[in-house]
Amino acid sequence: SRLREARKRRELTIDQVATATGLNRGFLSQVERDLATPSVGSLLRICAALRVRIGDLFDEQDASRLVRAKERPAIQFGGVGARDELLTPGWERRIQTIRSVVEPGGHSTRGSQPTSAEAHFVHVTKGEFEISLVTGEVFRLKAGDSLTFRGQEEAGWRNPSRTRSTELLWVITPSLF
Repeated sequence: SRLREARKRRELTIDQVATATGLNRGFLSQVERDLATPSVGSLLRICAALRVRIGDLFDEQDASRLVRAKERPAIQFGGVGARDELLTPGWERRIQTIRSVVEPGGHSTRGSQPTSAEAHFVHVTKGEFEISLVTGEVFRLKAGDSLTFRGQEEAGWRNPSRTRSTELLWVITPSLF
């Protein structure tokens, strides 16, 4: 509903947003009615077209600096076979930390979209993780390894294991949500 409100404030039609984002009109309508969940890449394109931050779409009911383990909000950071939780408060704009668990064979859908973030940092806490940058560089990370890359770089990722889940932390600055 907040996307619909932002679209109407800008006096845009769904067709205009569809043209600006390259997304299907029907899909956008479903997103506005909370019948479909967009990927992070799609949500970033929608928000760019509407000139709103992703974080502006969520309630700031609790301005606490503390995020309890049992109260971490689930988010959809993107990809197949991945579960993501936001570890930083939703109101925080300087930095964003996401905990991801990627099932065996889990992967990004296409390359991740370039973002307005200055930097992405990924730290593997369990298992193995592979990141491929648009430059052709491929990094295979093991538990304890970290990688930093520019937010403007497209990056694909996957859990190369057929049997073990991967756990990792993403740190993004400034925050996307």
